[in-house]
Amino acid sequence: MSNPIIKYPIYTFDNQILFPAGSEVSPGNIDDLISTNKNTYSSISLLNYKSVRKDIIKFIRSASSYSVIFGDDKQITSLMNHLGSVTLISPILKMLDYFKEHDYYTYRHHLLVWALSTHIATVMADDYIDLLKEAESGPTHDFGKICVPLDILKKETPLSEKEKSHLRHHTIAGYVLLSYYHQDTDKLASIVARDHHERMNGSGYPRGINLDNRLVDIVIVSDIYDALISPRPYRHVSFDNRTACEEITKMAEKKELHWEVVQCLISLNRKKKSHFTECKIPHEKRGTPPPSNNYGITIRESSQ
Repeated sequence: MSNPIIKYPIYTFDNQILFPAGSEVSPGNIDDLISTNKNTYSSISLLNYKSVRKDIIKFIRSASSYSVIFGDDKQITSLMNHLGSVTLISPILKMLDYFKEHDYYTYRHHLLVWALSTHIATVMADDYIDLLKEAESGPTHDFGKICVPLDILKKETPLSEKEKSHLRHHTIAGYVLLSYYHQDTDKLASIVARDHHERMNGSGYPRGINLDNRLVDIVIVSDIYDALISPRPYRHVSFDNRTACEEITKMAEKKELHWEVVQCLISLNRKKKSHFTECKIPHEKRGTPPPSNNYGITIRESSQ
């Protein structure tokens, strides 16, 4: 597989260019970049950082779908205990501050994907190490969006092909940035940032690979689910929970997503929390997508 040639620059918060537009993002080039980073970053408990704990609980309790998934206060407390073990370095915390101030949709999305992927991992993980790895990657999957202009992230009307291309740039940008800050290209957080739009059948991006990584897929399913049921700039009405689950089920039926991860999500959406392997998903689809949904719609730019 050839190395990607990026169309847009990858840069840090202080506008340090890591890779200019037109660069080849190869393993060797990333290793060379990492070798230039002599910084030592402090780590802080994410839940104890500013209002993160309060915000997660508020987001969970304000959405009926999440109220069912996470259950009562006892289950939320258990979730908080798992999340409480996660520490993040200062550049990642700075990313959360950036989005909380400039793009609240993305800030909320980061925290809810982190919470949901951790919760799914507690049900599916073979051991506690898997859970910790998953928890660490959840709040950073969209880190690369700091390299996407805010007017694209917050656009309410359909994107142009150029804007869509710039938005997709966030996957490679996130991989490079997290590899640079963690000084490690094999960190799960970096891999999730790069691969969370890949699909099992090779229909995703940026590399179009046949993804086969359950931990990454947990974040993917959480990412898609939250994007469907939550407020978004490009749609006036969110998907109702049934329709969102059916949309994700369709993706699993097309072998885009791991079926067991989707089963787990569906089982958590049911009041009777049977084991996910016993969850029966009907093939009949009765949900209706919301009107005026501009997600995935692009407009052709004039050649003049």
